[in-house]
Amino acid sequence: MKLYIFAFFGLFLTLNLNAQAPETKEDSLKIREIYSAALVNGKAYNWLDHLSNKIGGRLSGSLNAQKAVEYTKTQLEELGLDKVWLQPVMVPKWTRGAREHAYIQTGPGMTTEVSITALGGSVATATGGLKANVIEVQGIEDLENYKDEIKGKIVFYNRPMNPELIQTFEAYGGCVDQRYSGAEAAAKYGAAGVIVRSLSHKIDENPHTGSMSYGDLPNNKRIPAAAISTKDAEYLSGILKLKKDLEFYFKLSSENHGEVQSYNVIGEITGSEFPEEIMVVGGHLDSWDLGDGSHDDGAGVVQSMEVLRLFKETVYKPKRTIRVVLFMNEENGLRGGNKYADVAHSKNENHIFALESDAGGFTPRGFSFEADDAQFAQIESWKPLFEPYLIHYFEKGGSGADIGPLKKGDIVLAGLRPDSQRYFDHHHAATDTFEHVNKRELELGAATMTSLIYLVDKYGIKRINLEKDQKL
Repeated sequence: MKLYIFAFFGLFLTLNLNAQAPETKEDSLKIREIYSAALVNGKAYNWLDHLSNKIGGRLSGSLNAQKAVEYTKTQLEELGLDKVWLQPVMVPKWTRGAREHAYIQTGPGMTTEVSITALGGSVATATGGLKANVIEVQGIEDLENYKDEIKGKIVFYNRPMNPELIQTFEAYGGCVDQRYSGAEAAAKYGAAGVIVRSLSHKIDENPHTGSMSYGDLPNNKRIPAAAISTKDAEYLSGILKLKKDLEFYFKLSSENHGEVQSYNVIGEITGSEFPEEIMVVGGHLDSWDLGDGSHDDGAGVVQSMEVLRLFKETVYKPKRTIRVVLFMNEENGLRGGNKYADVAHSKNENHIFALESDAGGFTPRGFSFEADDAQFAQIESWKPLFEPYLIHYFEKGGSGADIGPLKKGDIVLAGLRPDSQRYFDHHHAATDTFEHVNKRELELGAATMTSLIYLVDKYGIKRINLEKDQKL
């Protein structure tokens, strides 16, 4: 029975291709060639293996981040691109220091150790650590309800990601403010420190780090901030209901070291017909230090590199200039994305399209686009070419943090959208490691990105501002 099904499916694809217009058929065949090259002879997984297992976590400003710069530059040079270069960028350097330690004390000699991790950018506790009573709140807006009780205590932010939301990035966005701005807000009420529930749907013992900011707080007003695992957050919340006067102890040895120089890594294939029209594909080279950054964002880095390699392998000469940009410092500063955009704008470069992969190396589902209605209609017309690969998601929405600063004029920004249900199990945690990336899923993502870049290169992007000027 299965043989009949496969035979019918093959016949359907053959008839469908034969029924297509010549141009659409040509695109279908080219996209099929791209997917075959990625799945049979892909290089992304091997590149990721090196980044993850030979280099490891690539915290901005670290030696490992510099090793990643040197490695990816070498690999791009070996592809025989028209140009490869490093773009200097100043980045913040923060170090975690000695392993964090924390426990809950419910009485003399009655302690329970819990798993925490310093948030990126946090100041250290005093040498002996910090011990204080705890106030549990459900987000920054809830602080006002406890304004007279917070002083000298540890604020425990325990608003979880909303499990009802199918889009996990929407759930993440709904509570990330307590991690990023929670310490700044609590310090203004006199808190001694903050503990933040890890941003993950999964209930486990792995705390998730991430960037935080003190805003304009002076150094002497800054308080230590750490994330607690979801399992221990549940435990702490439960114990607080029984014993409100319990004490929480934690010790951080983190330190901020100012700024150091790093680099964006850039490679380019110059366009054969419209070299002044530039398309960017990229991911961020830096990662947090708890794991090896395979999903966030080693996957996006190697997928972006693979786009240019696949064009080389399938002997496709782009009409427009295609750049791969491996951005530095997305995690705790966005310095690389801002630097690239600043240089591009200062040179009056004509960027028409940018695609970012920064949502993990899981099975691709499609793309989200920041585009005008007419531009989106043009792109959406290509959707049937992706449906044989189960790519159905073409929606307006956000794109990516690193390409966001490029937004100007008619440029279209896009983000690869993989299946996100498992992404926040690993995001910013010690479990973001190579063994959690599936080779085939990673390769499918690279092929999907390459196919979209191919179509944009072949047909260009509608220039909305030009059309408006012509109507006037």
